[in-house]
Amino acid sequence: MSGAIDRFLAAARELGLEPEVRRFPEGTKTAGDAARAIGCDVAQIVKSLVLTADGRPLLALTSGAHRADTARLAELTGSLEVRRASPEEARAATGFAVGGTPPFGYPMRVLALCDRALLEHEVVWAAAGTPDSVFPLTPADLLRCTAAEVADFGESTRP
Repeated sequence: MSGAIDRFLAAARELGLEPEVRRFPEGTKTAGDAARAIGCDVAQIVKSLVLTADGRPLLALTSGAHRADTARLAELTGSLEVRRASPEEARAATGFAVGGTPPFGYPMRVLALCDRALLEHEVVWAAAGTPDSVFPLTPADLLRCTAAEVADFGESTRP
């Protein structure tokens, strides 16, 4: 396993999880790619989006069927500006590359919000540290491990 997956697994164990990491050589970088590889609905994919809220890191755990509404995230966090973090900012905040960012296991505490739509599923799937690795977990474990606040900030991307 890669160093990023090993770091992710160590963090998961510290949180009381023993995730089953699955790897897909074709990649799971996008929500659509991940859903096709896993064989699940795109809405079950957790996008761990790293943003900045007035310059501070913000994690928006978003359903794969949604787009994060940055204006709504600004309202929820009391920020003037919320924008997508650059790849360098995302790696500095999380320790992981964009496309493989897991929902937890970061070197620093990052404020997290969770798209309410993710709670509609028994199991959701998130990146496990690399663009070709994923793991399943329950929404309850997602909330517990991230200390995320549940909120409505997702806009549907479905026609």
